[in-house]
Amino acid sequence: MADRKAFLLRIDPELWAELERLAQAELRSVNGQVEYLLRDALARRGIPAVATGRKQKKG
Repeated sequence: MADRKAFLLRIDPELWAELERLAQAELRSVNGQVEYLLRDALARRGIPAVATGRKQKKG
């Protein structure tokens, strides 16, 4: 498994709750959902995401 960078993120509790709901609806962990959303945001800006070797869920 590739090394993963861990970091502390301070986030509004209401935003966290929405991320939890979205992650649950899309069958992801909150961490996985945040990573998915960040990769999606980069792709929308034309910045290719670095391949991780992990299978990405579509949706």
